[in-house]
Amino acid sequence: MTAMATRPKKQVSVINACLLAGRILIENGSEMTRVIDTMQRIAHNAGIDSAQMFVTVTGIVVSLDDTPNAQVTSIERRTIDLGKVARVNELSREFAEQKLSLGMLIKRLQRIDNDIHTFPFWIRLFAASLLSAVLLIVFTQDYIDAPTGFVIGGIGYSVFYFFNRQFKVQFLSEFVASLTIGILAAIAVRVHLGVYIDNIIIGSIMPLVPGVPITNAVRDLVSGNLISGPARAVEALLSSVAIGSAIVCVLHFV
Repeated sequence: MTAMATRPKKQVSVINACLLAGRILIENGSEMTRVIDTMQRIAHNAGIDSAQMFVTVTGIVVSLDDTPNAQVTSIERRTIDLGKVARVNELSREFAEQKLSLGMLIKRLQRIDNDIHTFPFWIRLFAASLLSAVLLIVFTQDYIDAPTGFVIGGIGYSVFYFFNRQFKVQFLSEFVASLTIGILAAIAVRVHLGVYIDNIIIGSIMPLVPGVPITNAVRDLVSGNLISGPARAVEALLSSVAIGSAIVCVLHFV
């Protein structure tokens, strides 16, 4: 008989719930402190007094008392969907208040995990375009180029979204999207649809800037996660280098 078969059914369910909740949180942009806290709360509210958890940006290990083996799940993708993070936290609170059984918690977590995105693409596209225009004005006080930034920012985000969906290489997707933004900004200024190429580029690349990974890296470092913090910092740095390199390539030939 395998080790898993000898475990009490409840402990198996608790481990599954913790691993699933933790994986969803990490894959969708949560900081490690929140991940560990949510998993520990699920285990505690399920009646487990002591649970050991080791969490990184690439995997999770969970072990409970009186269980012969730890269980592991890998993190295969990472994106930003804070809507899913909020939904997992809400389920954790409902479970703590005994509004959900352990079985219902797992089913609801699986439903969140199977959802493609909290928001459809058209909403994300509009948000990226609006962010580009607004931040162009905030950073440069240039109202004239805001409409151009709105359009180019949306196109750049679309290129990133579909290229990343096709090839699943985030850094390459950011490079191609930034290259597209730089070329379109140069064309817009050349045909007099824009005035300042620098301002248009600054606003349009903002949806691609890894703001959440940088914030999470700092929070992980401050909270003592000396593996996840540097790993996320390097990931954010690579994204920044990909974006900057593409813009430098465009400006070199303009």
